Amino acid sequence: MDKLKIYLTVFLPVMLILLFPSCNFLDTDDYYFNETLQVDSIFSNKRNLEKYVWGTAAFFPDEGRIFGNNYTPGPFATDEGFTLFGTGEFHGMAFVLGEVKANSMYGMDIWGGAYQIIRKANTILTRMDEAADMTASDKRDMLGYVYFMRAYAYYHLLMQYGPVILIGDKILENNETPEYYNTHRATYDESVEYICKELEKAAQFLPVEVALNFFGRPTKGAAYGLITRIRLQAASPLFNGQSAARVYFGNWTRKIDGKHYINQTYDERKWAEAAFAAKRIIDMNIYALHTIERQGDTPPLPVNVPAEPFPNGAGNIDPFRSYSYMFNGETLGSQNKEFVWGRMSPYVLAYTQHSFPVANMGGWNGMGVTQKVVDAYYMADGRDISDPSPEYPYSEDGFLGGGDRTFSGYILKGSVHRMYVNREMRFYANIGFSECFWSASTTSETARKNIVVTYYKDGNAGKESHQGNVNNYPITGYVLRKYVHPDDAWAGTAAARIDKPFPIIRYAEILLSYAEALNNLTTSHSITDTISGERYTLTRDVDEIRSAFNQVRYRAGLPGLTEEELASPQTVQKLIERERMIEFLFENRRYYDVRRWGIYEETENEPMQGMDTDAYKEGFYNRVHLNHSKARNRIVNKKLIFMPINLDEIRKVPNLDQNPGWEN
Repeated sequence: MDKLKIYLTVFLPVMLILLFPSCNFLDTDDYYFNETLQVDSIFSNKRNLEKYVWGTAAFFPDEGRIFGNNYTPGPFATDEGFTLFGTGEFHGMAFVLGEVKANSMYGMDIWGGAYQIIRKANTILTRMDEAADMTASDKRDMLGYVYFMRAYAYYHLLMQYGPVILIGDKILENNETPEYYNTHRATYDESVEYICKELEKAAQFLPVEVALNFFGRPTKGAAYGLITRIRLQAASPLFNGQSAARVYFGNWTRKIDGKHYINQTYDERKWAEAAFAAKRIIDMNIYALHTIERQGDTPPLPVNVPAEPFPNGAGNIDPFRSYSYMFNGETLGSQNKEFVWGRMSPYVLAYTQHSFPVANMGGWNGMGVTQKVVDAYYMADGRDISDPSPEYPYSEDGFLGGGDRTFSGYILKGSVHRMYVNREMRFYANIGFSECFWSASTTSETARKNIVVTYYKDGNAGKESHQGNVNNYPITGYVLRKYVHPDDAWAGTAAARIDKPFPIIRYAEILLSYAEALNNLTTSHSITDTISGERYTLTRDVDEIRSAFNQVRYRAGLPGLTEEELASPQTVQKLIERERMIEFLFENRRYYDVRRWGIYEETENEPMQGMDTDAYKEGFYNRVHLNHSKARNRIVNKKLIFMPINLDEIRKVPNLDQNPGWEN
């Protein structure tokens, strides 16, 4: 493959700004661009206006910044990951340890920056006609991006804080009386409807596709994808009047009028709206799951997996390569049809070093994955580890033995424990376990490549190998390998890394969202596309559910849903929940999923487990509760459903309500 990859992410230039600016939504200082040009000059011509638009886009965070120095709690605020690294860098750990306060947000206070983007977008919409050299076509193009930016800023607010303050098209002026700025939050449903309408407007102007050198710019599919995600969340139990909504938000009302912020009455039609949003993307016929053709070293399929060509089976694809190449940089993000919206992310690349072993390989060795995740992966034939088949047995006793097994370019050492044998391909793509083989093939130094890594106490990446930092080991006994390419090396002569794309929205998410939304319908609902006028009838169609869900399973080399499973909506829901946990590991979906499903407390109350990293090899392969204060002191609290709004904002605006449980 071409190792000299050069990307230009035009929509979100990552080198311009690393965080949302520290300011609030009342600020009106357009300092980002105003340092060189007065506001009137900005709108005098197309060239200056375009600079201002893309300067505004630069205020968004890199969506791949979810591991450390993160703008949102991310995977380490879930049951996916655990690290001993400091909370000053790994903000998700600070969040679940109760260190985040309404006046101490650990770099995750995006409220003010989002409203500055909204104000800039409103300014552009109000004044863009002043650029006399803009054509009608230029204006249409710009409208799409500006509407999208405004909606995307609100989207970030909705996901982080819940109900938002809706500014509309207003541009708040300076030096007004306090009463001028006093306002209140909309309800959750009002927020959802506004954001979705804004995205619908953006979709009318956005292109269906962009040129390869513009990878990162949003498209019509990106707008539709965000709508799908928002609609699915709004339909889910936490936000749709089911028991979770009552338990978490039954007493949360707006002080100006007593109205519930979160709907307390169930509305099934919301599931139909989510299904329609996903179906509309499917019907665009431009996205597909990423697949790589079957090769000579592709392992044979289990007999219960259809051998027909994909998407009706997995007979012509390589499941390991099809999944792993999306994340490790082998497939160019700009050419990946599964990316409904993606971008290049230097943060994803940088944080692979936290997964790399210390032992001669230049890593920091602490990007831990939990035992719960490891145990969630299926066996190669789709059976659970608790109910394996004779053809693909699971054992917690002893080691594989014999020679190495090689499949799809992956080397499974004969020294591995049997609990890591015969697992599905996504397991090998995502998880670094003891006795894993790390190639680091770009370095020319023999001692720093082709290393078998071990995480038991005296292993070469275990507790006693920390090389000066006692936290440089994965206390769970596992690390994240998802974004690591076999060529990647962090130490040694000629060491290099492959650039990484980050999938903001994948087609796999659209398919599983469609299946979930349909599965929750008990009657038919008609939805009309406001743009095309096409009418959709949505119902719990098992053929549609099967088709959407099975594509994701077949791509992983697993069997699809059985008729018995399809007959039970409750069973299908549980299977979708497990599938999303596996498929979207460390893609920042789990944090939101367990909340919207109303199972946040259930999942987070489970003690964190891993291998016994305090033991030597003979005792390492036993599940234990993590023996560290960070694991014991993790808090589970209803207030952690949302981040707090900064106290400065709450105290400036009398009618602004704080999120439940946080300081006022």
